[in-house]
Amino acid sequence: MRGQGYDGASNMKGEINGLKTLIMNESPFAYYIHCFAHQLQLVPIAVAKENEPCLWFLDHVSYLLNIVGVSCKRHDMLRDVRAQKVLEALEMGEIESGSELNQEMGVTRPGDTRWGSHFKTIMHIVSMYSTILEVLDAIGKDPSQKREWTIIRGVAQAIESFDFVFNLHLMLVILGYTNELSKSLQKRDQDIVNAMALVSLAKSRMQHLRSHGWEEFFSKLTLFCNKHDIQVPLWEDTYEPHGRSRRYNEVQTNDDRYRREVYLGVIEQTIQELDNRFDEVNTELLICMPALNPINSFASYDALKVMRLAEFYPMDISSTYLIRLEFQLAIFIDDMRQDDRFRNASNIGELSIMLVATKKHVLYDLVYLLIKLILILPVVTASVERVFSAMNLVKSKLKTTMSDDRLNDCLVTFIERDVFMKVSEDDIVDALMAMQKRRVT
Repeated sequence: MRGQGYDGASNMKGEINGLKTLIMNESPFAYYIHCFAHQLQLVPIAVAKENEPCLWFLDHVSYLLNIVGVSCKRHDMLRDVRAQKVLEALEMGEIESGSELNQEMGVTRPGDTRWGSHFKTIMHIVSMYSTILEVLDAIGKDPSQKREWTIIRGVAQAIESFDFVFNLHLMLVILGYTNELSKSLQKRDQDIVNAMALVSLAKSRMQHLRSHGWEEFFSKLTLFCNKHDIQVPLWEDTYEPHGRSRRYNEVQTNDDRYRREVYLGVIEQTIQELDNRFDEVNTELLICMPALNPINSFASYDALKVMRLAEFYPMDISSTYLIRLEFQLAIFIDDMRQDDRFRNASNIGELSIMLVATKKHVLYDLVYLLIKLILILPVVTASVERVFSAMNLVKSKLKTTMSDDRLNDCLVTFIERDVFMKVSEDDIVDALMAMQKRRVT
């Protein structure tokens, strides 16, 4: 075995008794590759579960979404208040009007499997902060909402606290700097090289935030607090928890609580989770893989990366074979670039087929072995996980008796709907009429 990949569950990839560990004990070079998008999604979940301030903040975001998004009436109220504020800002010259500016905005619940949806929710809360407070105040004054007034008042007080605003901006920074990575990993045609480069950039950005990002973060936070009349505590004063008794919190200064425990603690946990889920071995392994991509006459070819890739499999390519591989690679790349039959190869799979068809897989046996190792390594993209999500939509409780063939047909047309939307109706009618004779012509 030379590769394995699961859904990220602890019983599969556990470090002690997980299936991944048991297999690697027998086959050390069966590298574990999991869906990158799913790994990234698991990072904030793990951080939130292990960090009390983050958990408190996310709980109150959930309460807020339950209050504001419970009915269309409250959605309309939020939209109307924001529209009025935009008009007032335009009249005062604070913002400009134009195409795609000042778009209608709402507070939607983030998806369970999309990091970008969490960033969008946090970003909208920051942009609509005063609007949300005004809507909560209007809902609380509604006589018909007396039963919910206690909950609404508690959420409003929490949102106006410095604790909430601090965690709001911290999550905005962390999710914002990793948003491009999230969007890259969600693509169907995932570029492994660019994705791995973005992973490295995300890690370096977190390192920069930990070492040099506090001053910039605090200055933006102070401007936001001054704009919305939120009192910024003095760092040398004793920390007073919002809505909680002091007996459950250790005596510490505001600087210890906010900068060291929350800011540095959350960033440190995020870095640790990114390192654990995107470990250096798998990252380097995947970066080396495209070095044999034949597209554009092997434009991405890198002999050093190919040799490094071969070093990951000492059971298949020994140290003696590595010496022979170095000379074989030089002849191989010259041969491929001169042979017109290989110019149309667009991926490593096509390259392997053409090598066998031309009998060159025997001549370049070590290169062909390396290509086979690349092809069997499972590299799962977000599109694979979307298939399982689509299956829940297509095969509902009312359609549990459909056959496998019909389920496959329905799934293909649902998943690849972007392709099927380009097919004209006339072509569909012609294909249907050609299948067998019809009564109506």
